Amino acid sequence: MRLLLADDHDLVLETLSAFLTAQGEFEVETCGSLDAACEKMANDILYDLVLLDYSMPGMNGLEGLARALETSFGKPVAIMSGTANKSVAQEAIDAGAIGFLPKTMAAKSLVNAVRFMAMGETYVPLDFINAEDEVSDAPLAKLLSERELQVLGGLCRGLSNKEIARELDLQEVTIKLHVKTLSRKLEAKNRTHAAMIAKEAGIV
Repeated sequence: MRLLLADDHDLVLETLSAFLTAQGEFEVETCGSLDAACEKMANDILYDLVLLDYSMPGMNGLEGLARALETSFGKPVAIMSGTANKSVAQEAIDAGAIGFLPKTMAAKSLVNAVRFMAMGETYVPLDFINAEDEVSDAPLAKLLSERELQVLGGLCRGLSNKEIARELDLQEVTIKLHVKTLSRKLEAKNRTHAAMIAKEAGIV
C-alpha cells in the first residue's frame, strides 16, 4: 500500500513514516508542503492514500484540499491536524476528504484508520467528535466565541500566535487580539494561565 505523507514538521513526518513503514504493509513517501505533494501526485504516481497536514505551507485552510483532490487521480486524500476542531473536520469531509485524523490519536488507531481510508471508507474518530461536543457544555465556554475557542485550543497545544494564525488562516495581529480578549474573559494573567484555566474547566 503506497502512502504519501505531507507535513512541514520533520519530527511528525519521521515518526509517522517510521511507524507506518514498520507495519510491513505500507510504502511511505514524505514531503513538507502542498506544492511538493501535488508535484509527486502529478508525476503519474498513484498513491493509495494521501495525508495532508491542515496547516502546512500552501494549504490555506481547505483550499489546499481542493487542489490536492484535483491532482490525486481520484485517489483518497485525508487531512491531519493538531489544532483543528470538529467544525473544520466536518468541512473537510464535506469538501471531499476521505477522513480527518487528529495528531493526538493513538498509534494503533492511526494504522487502522489508514487502512480504512485506503479502502475508500470515510474516517473521523468518534472520541474526537464526542470530545468536541463536550466543549460546548463547559460553562466558561459560553463566554467565548467560536473563533476564541479555536484560538484557545491552539494555546492549549502550545502553539505560537504565528502557528495559530496559519492554522486558522488569519493575520497574526488578529490572533493577538483574540488572545487578549479571551484572557480577559477568562480572567487569565497570560496565555499560559488561560490554557490552564481552559483545561481545568473542561473547555478543551
